[in-house]
Amino acid sequence: MNKNFKNLLVLSSILLFASPLSAQIEDKRGLVAKGAELTKVKDGFSFTEGPAINRLGDVYFTDQPNDKIYVWNSNSNQVTLFKESAGRSNGLYFQLDGKLIAAADLNNELWEIDPKSGKETVLVPSFRGKKLNGPNDIWVRPKGGLYFTDPLYPRPYWEGIRGKEMEQDGQHVYYLSADRSELFRVTEDLKQPNGIIGTPDGKFLYVADIGDKKTWKYEIMEDGYLTNKTLFCEMGSDGMTIDDRGNVYLTGKGVTVFDKNGEQIAHIPVPENWTANVTFGALDRKTLFITAMGSVYTLKMKARGVW
Repeated sequence: MNKNFKNLLVLSSILLFASPLSAQIEDKRGLVAKGAELTKVKDGFSFTEGPAINRLGDVYFTDQPNDKIYVWNSNSNQVTLFKESAGRSNGLYFQLDGKLIAAADLNNELWEIDPKSGKETVLVPSFRGKKLNGPNDIWVRPKGGLYFTDPLYPRPYWEGIRGKEMEQDGQHVYYLSADRSELFRVTEDLKQPNGIIGTPDGKFLYVADIGDKKTWKYEIMEDGYLTNKTLFCEMGSDGMTIDDRGNVYLTGKGVTVFDKNGEQIAHIPVPENWTANVTFGALDRKTLFITAMGSVYTLKMKARGVW
């Protein structure tokens, strides 16, 4: 064995040992299953986003630059293509009737997709006669109706003025009523709202203002409006989810978990430059499914997701 090859082996061993895949998970409250390790399910994508779980525990997610939606089968652990020409969808969320809601920002719209046929229906084409900035993430209320964030991230596939300036007067959060008859803003004072998730009882909504590095908690009123805005934590987020203990999971550099009082209780390192989004998958809702750059990952949990 020559000296250079021996040194290469030593260097490879060091790099392998230092890999973020083996980085220690911080878990103060026993959220992660004993002995569980972060597992890469599949790579080769451009940028994964928007994981959403259906009734069977399968997770749909997007590869936005490639304009596709994929599905991870929780039983086989296989990933298959669900839909091409997906409107450059970003965030996804399933309604109780099984329809998939997609933040389709190719034309700055909100879509409803039939999971059997893949056929889409435009739910929100505009607001007050102008294009939205680019619907990003979605949360559906237990009683119906949905919230979505509308930040501005200029896309290379937008042409002309759309790629430089937003038509709306700011970056806001919107509410679409269950009967689709009303669409209105519920926040107008955030810098760049992105991640969004609500509690399973439908009483509270969390909105991550990634532009201000803060996450806010609101009380949800019966008519969909929000009240009692309070600071939840000093961290923004790209995507969000919540577990049955009331803990909130934020993304960015890995996954950071806060309890219902806003105290950080866990951190899950992910070996990518950016962790975009997260949800709980599988029929028992005990598999954390993570979208991060060109890959998707899973982690077995003790905590259970809600849907």
